Amino acid sequence: MVTEIELEKLTDFAQSVNVITDGTTETYPVGTDIFNEICAEWNNMLDGAHEMPAFGVSLNDYTVKEMKSGVWAEFVFGRTLSANGMPFDRLLVNAQPEGYGFNIIRHTAESGYDGRCFYYDLAGKTTSSFYNCLVNAK
Repeated sequence: MVTEIELEKLTDFAQSVNVITDGTTETYPVGTDIFNEICAEWNNMLDGAHEMPAFGVSLNDYTVKEMKSGVWAEFVFGRTLSANGMPFDRLLVNAQPEGYGFNIIRHTAESGYDGRCFYYDLAGKTTSSFYNCLVNAK
C-alpha cells in the first residue's frame, strides 16, 4: 500500500539524504547530526512556502547527466510514497545559492527520474541557507 503524504512533512519519512556535489555522493542516514541539520534547513526553507503547479517534467537521462554538476539533495524513503497522487521513492532537488523556488524531481523504481515534478515558490525566502548547509555537510 502506498502512503499519501504532504510534501511539507517529507523529512518525517526520509531514511537518508544523499548530498550530491559535482557527481560525488555522500549519504547521511536518519538520526545522524548532518541528516538532522539538512532536514531542519529544509523545513525552515519550506515554512510559509507555496506548492505550485510544475510546468515541466523530468527526463531520466537528462536529470542523471545534470546531477554530475552542481549541488543536489536527494531524500531517500526506502518505500513508495505519494503526494498529490504522484508516487515516488526518492525526491531530488537541485540546490541553488540564491533560488526563490525550485522543482522537486520524483524518482520511482519503475521509471527513474521520468515524470511530473512538484514546484515550490519560497514566498520571498531564498534557498541560500539550505544550499550552504549542503555545501558544508561533512
